[in-house]
Amino acid sequence: MTLEDTHGQEPMPETSDSSSTSSSAPSGSRMQSAGKALHELLVSSQRRGCLTAGVYESAKLMNVDPDTVAFCLLAADEDDEGDIALQIHFTLIQAFCCENDIDIVRVSDIQKLASILGASEEAGEPRDLHCILITNPNEDAWKDPALEKLNLFCEESRNVNDWVPNVTLPE
Repeated sequence: MTLEDTHGQEPMPETSDSSSTSSSAPSGSRMQSAGKALHELLVSSQRRGCLTAGVYESAKLMNVDPDTVAFCLLAADEDDEGDIALQIHFTLIQAFCCENDIDIVRVSDIQKLASILGASEEAGEPRDLHCILITNPNEDAWKDPALEKLNLFCEESRNVNDWVPNVTLPE
């Protein structure tokens, strides 16, 4: 008995090594679409002032008002993979997002993220871009098509047991 049988869902078709190459094209275009939607969402939410950047700032916001968080992005370069404290924060943030039904993605290129959002604060200090929250203070006030695309992408990813999908930002 499989997990799908227990929950009454249709099982996912199995892929063999020969069919995995043919199925990678749709997922590649799906990934590109998600990357483009993420870029659009970051630009529009920063313009609207609905963006919180930084691990500690994000944790504070999620603790004080989790209902306003609409989307979460975790970003880490290869250099950050060895940072145990950052990985612990990521684990806690992921758990919080899953518990509160907040969609979450990972990005592995902080440089691209910095070029989209700006690398420093007004004071000239480098900006912490390891965790970014998109907030939505009034649930019905802001319907962003890019956010809806990313919500659908995350839902499709969860259906194939990819709970925190990686997204590649466009060039």
